[in-house]
Amino acid sequence: MAGHLEKRSLSLAGHRTSVALEPAFWRALEEAAARQGVSLATLVRSIDASRVTPAMPLASALRLHALELRRG
Repeated sequence: MAGHLEKRSLSLAGHRTSVALEPAFWRALEEAAARQGVSLATLVRSIDASRVTPAMPLASALRLHALELRRG
């Protein structure tokens, strides 16, 4: 079932990492970044830095952020 995920590579805190999300979540995050006038990478870094639970996987934090945007 992993074939439906889209993997992207980013640099976070000086380290390269990859995140796999469904395309709809990437679109929501790209739209949010555009509304804020920042790059997708900048938005992801911000979400990464603000995780309340550091043990939460980054992909989960990104999905939750995208869902919050839809409610907001």
